[in-house]
Amino acid sequence: MDRFDAMRVFARVAERRSFTLAAEDLGLPRSTITDAVKQLEGRLGVRLLQRTTRVVRTTLDGEAYYHRCVRLIADLEDAEAVFSGASPSGLLRIDVHGTQARHFLLPGLQVFLDRYPDIRLHISETHQPVDIVREGYDCIVRAGHLADSPLIGRKLAELKRGTFASPEYLARFGTPHVPEDLFDGHQMVGLLSSDTPSVAPFAFVVAGKARELTLPTVVTVTGPETNVASACAGLGLIQVPRYRVASELASGALVEVLTDFPPSPLPVHVLYSHTRQLSPRLRVFIDWITERYRLGES
Repeated sequence: MDRFDAMRVFARVAERRSFTLAAEDLGLPRSTITDAVKQLEGRLGVRLLQRTTRVVRTTLDGEAYYHRCVRLIADLEDAEAVFSGASPSGLLRIDVHGTQARHFLLPGLQVFLDRYPDIRLHISETHQPVDIVREGYDCIVRAGHLADSPLIGRKLAELKRGTFASPEYLARFGTPHVPEDLFDGHQMVGLLSSDTPSVAPFAFVVAGKARELTLPTVVTVTGPETNVASACAGLGLIQVPRYRVASELASGALVEVLTDFPPSPLPVHVLYSHTRQLSPRLRVFIDWITERYRLGES
């Protein structure tokens, strides 16, 4: 194994905090991973990793060496891609909410893979915060306003949102025409936020100003599909991005209300670590996913 390959191995072990997980990511035997790190440590004359029975951590020297490795590897991959004319290649690990993956990514994914046949994708979906580096992701896609974070973000879209209910619900509780009408006996399907244990409030733009309110709930859910299904069952009003209920609106299962008081759009970003320069495969993926969100919202 040459020096750059050994650096790639070490960087993945440092990110995953595990020889076993790094071996799985790189498709190499665990013994090869261990030997590569030992050779690096022997060449440098310092210990790069602190090994325990439960986890592997970088030493101070290891942390400094890791950041240099990441920059060098990215520069090498860029140079090889430019001068060899080779197509971007390798495994991309991404995390994106399932409803967005099904609407924006999957319908056009085969076109991307045909364009870049040497790229492989591992797509996972979670509604919880993730440690993008330690869990081995190249990038994640997240909706909502960004909290303070060391991650680098590119805005993909601002998703139009609306307030929706079933015809059965409206026949029972009446159709609201202004947000104040909601306090006259209406109820919402409670959607628990992935960031906080509280129910996400409804948000409206009234006279150019944002306003939030929370209604009584008889059902509280944690997933977007169950949220929409609950509204279709007449269990309350929901507020979601329009793309998520396109089929229900077309079939008449849901009706949009309060159209003169739409919620503010929901920003969506693709995020990646500031410790990594963009690899060629990640760069082309981000360019492609940006176009997919633009088309999906048009």
